[in-house]
Amino acid sequence: MRRFVILFATWGGTGYSPVASGTVGTLAAIPLYLVLARLPLSLYMLTLVTFCFFSCWVSGLAEEIFAEKDSGKIVIDEVAGYLVTMTGVAVSWQSVVAGFFLFRFFDITKLQPARYCDRHLKNGYGVVLDDVVAGVYSCIALHLLQRFM
Repeated sequence: MRRFVILFATWGGTGYSPVASGTVGTLAAIPLYLVLARLPLSLYMLTLVTFCFFSCWVSGLAEEIFAEKDSGKIVIDEVAGYLVTMTGVAVSWQSVVAGFFLFRFFDITKLQPARYCDRHLKNGYGVVLDDVVAGVYSCIALHLLQRFM
C-alpha cells in the first residue's frame, strides 16, 4: 500500500523533481487530460470528482508517509487542479499551454479561498482543495480567454 500511495502522490515520481516539483507535476498531468478530454463532459466531470476525492485520500496518507504537511513531493494535487482547469475546454495545443500557465499562476498566487484551504484545512483536503480552487479560477479565466480571443 505504501508504494501505491507514493506512486500516485508523486505522480509517478515527478514529485521528486529537485526543482519546481509542482510545475513538473502539472506538466505530467497533461497526458491524463488528453486521454480524459475524449470523454463526454458529464463523464469527464464524474471522473474528475472521483479523482479529486482519490487525491485527497492519497495526499493524506502521503503526508503521514513523508512525515511532512503538504510535502513538495505530493503533486497529485497539481494533477487534480490542472484537470479542473481544463474542464469543458476544447483540446488544442494553445488551450493546453494556456491552461498550464493559468493554473500555475493561480496555484502560486493562492487567491482566497485557496489560501484559506491551504492554511486551515487538514489532511489531504488541505493539500488538494487549494489546487481545486486555483483550478476553478484558471478554468474561468481560460474560458473567458477562449471566448474573447
